[in-house]
Amino acid sequence: MGHPVTVTLRYGWTTGACATAATKAAYTALLTGAFPDPVEIVLPKGQRPAFALAVEYLSDGSATVGIVKDAGDDPDVTHGALIRATVTLARPGAGVVFRAGPGVGTITKPGLPLPVGEPAINPVPRQMMRDAVAEVATQHGGTGDVIVEISVDGGEELAARTWNPRLGILGGLSILGTTGIVVPYSCAAWIDSIRRGIDVARAAGRQHVAGCTGSTSERVAAELYGLPEDALLDMGDFAGAVLKYLRRHPVPRLTIAGGIGKLAKLADGHLDLHSGRSQVDLRSLAALARSSGGTGELAERVVASNTALEALQHCEAAGIPLGDAVAAGARKTALSVLREAPVTVDVVVIDRAGRVVGRTTPS
Repeated sequence: MGHPVTVTLRYGWTTGACATAATKAAYTALLTGAFPDPVEIVLPKGQRPAFALAVEYLSDGSATVGIVKDAGDDPDVTHGALIRATVTLARPGAGVVFRAGPGVGTITKPGLPLPVGEPAINPVPRQMMRDAVAEVATQHGGTGDVIVEISVDGGEELAARTWNPRLGILGGLSILGTTGIVVPYSCAAWIDSIRRGIDVARAAGRQHVAGCTGSTSERVAAELYGLPEDALLDMGDFAGAVLKYLRRHPVPRLTIAGGIGKLAKLADGHLDLHSGRSQVDLRSLAALARSSGGTGELAERVVASNTALEALQHCEAAGIPLGDAVAAGARKTALSVLREAPVTVDVVVIDRAGRVVGRTTPS
């Protein structure tokens, strides 16, 4: 017998950690004329990673350092991106002033942790950079009064593949990270994006949001209800994240829209709809078919189906509204998670082509 293989996923560094390292190296060069390479920073939890410099440029009054982001084994959109910091001396008493360079976004909508008009450099990375500037100033006799401009090569194109445009972060990426470390295959970033999406919708005064499992269901929800982009939540597999956050931060109406497979799992009580973490229970679907007026023979065909979609096709051929039953079950699960929160819920079930195959009314 062979030995079991243990796969250890490699951790990576956030854009915030890379921007902090670049800022520290650039400010050090500005004060001393020499670039520390590698440059070591202290993360919020005390770890001390070192980063190699990919770009160094020193001129009168400013220095630029570029660091290539290594996201470890996480399928991160910014893996391999070049994060640059340009540090320029500022007037005495200015402190650390942050600017968005090319490829870094600017906040244009309320509801995020930063005011409208600010560079999309989140609070924790800002504090990390302030701490790094203070450390360098103390070591090398600087005042700590600097302008820090962060840019990301190709950041505007990368940002199109993130939530940023919908959240009102325009012109590029956000500089993110609360620990400085990217945990491989972390669900945390997606769930955080869902929460920020709800914050933005609430700040915009939206009375109706839609949690959608994918782009097709998002399109259907937008068309059915005329919802603006900032009312559409890219829920993915994380139904539980949407429902739990809305329980604490309610919006008057929630539509849940998704394919029959994922919503069949929600109807069965699963809050994580990922295929690796929950499965469609065909016996539950067969019970729904029976309770909707289906025969025993139809129930057997449902149990023998390969997918929820095939089960739906059998039921549609028999005139049994399985999609409506799945929608009702999904709504029941959602309401049980929302508890007493003042949120009305309706559910829209679609097939792969985006055809509505089941729904409930809001109540």
